[in-house]
Amino acid sequence: MTTTRRLTGFKPTGHLHLGNLLGALRPLIAAQGHTESIAMIADLHALTVDHDPARVRALTLEQATVLLAAGVDPERTPIIVQSQVPEHTELHYLLECVAGYGEAARMIQFKEKSAGGGHVRLSLLTYPVLMAADILLHDILQVPVGEDQNQHLELARTLATRFNTRYGETFTVPEGVRPEAAARVMDLAEPTTKMGKSGGTGRIALLDPPEVVRKVIARAVTDEIGEVRRDQEKQPGVSNLIDILAACSGQAPSDPHSYGRLKRETTDAVEAVLTPIRARHAELAADPGHVRSILAAGVAAVRPRAIAVVRRTRDALGLLD
Repeated sequence: MTTTRRLTGFKPTGHLHLGNLLGALRPLIAAQGHTESIAMIADLHALTVDHDPARVRALTLEQATVLLAAGVDPERTPIIVQSQVPEHTELHYLLECVAGYGEAARMIQFKEKSAGGGHVRLSLLTYPVLMAADILLHDILQVPVGEDQNQHLELARTLATRFNTRYGETFTVPEGVRPEAAARVMDLAEPTTKMGKSGGTGRIALLDPPEVVRKVIARAVTDEIGEVRRDQEKQPGVSNLIDILAACSGQAPSDPHSYGRLKRETTDAVEAVLTPIRARHAELAADPGHVRSILAAGVAAVRPRAIAVVRRTRDALGLLD
């Protein structure tokens, strides 16, 4: 086992956006030189709600292509599709045998959906256990997490510790880390909420053309104070633009009295980051077979360890070989 192995997951429910790049992808890429990491496209998690099968399949391939275009090196960071590693689902069930209903039912997504009535898929209740399996399957010690993911990480830690106590040392107990390079990007139209992968007018997808990027930033919410300063409480919209500018260019706004100039500088900085990603994506997307071969190589790289983890889990539980 290693003390530096990390797992970063991306759910194919929408197009990857600027927040994904600055908050998750950049730290993943920056860690490639000194950390053993896995990039996982969590397609099984996309099935917990009503979905279009063709869209999930297309987004899965698109996200893999974007990861490569953004700089993920598959030689150092295997890129895997969750459903192509069958040990994920096998370990999921084995962990359900030590998880409690109450532990799953108190997860915020299930509580919110079930409180609204109507049809709620059983997978929405159990997917936090699958998420724990995703982590424990690869002997992950470090999981990059945001505030909204702490609950899931704690369940993974709880299940690993409980299993180890009852059945013997089997799992690495993971730790949450917040990479120094991570940036929290808010929605440009609603700067008090995180930028999301679908819906809304304040999202910048990594493959959006320049005219869309300009329009979204030009319409970004600011305020009537008339001063460019970072104040998350009183000026969340302006603060978000300043943070994006700083993350993309490493520079502070040049004019503290012009929202218009702040938006122009932010647009230029974002475009400087996205232009090479779009260009590289276009090259890779022209040969989807090559991208699929990279995904297959990623699965081949991680499966030996995954098989070993499932084998020792089965053995600890008393299942026949």
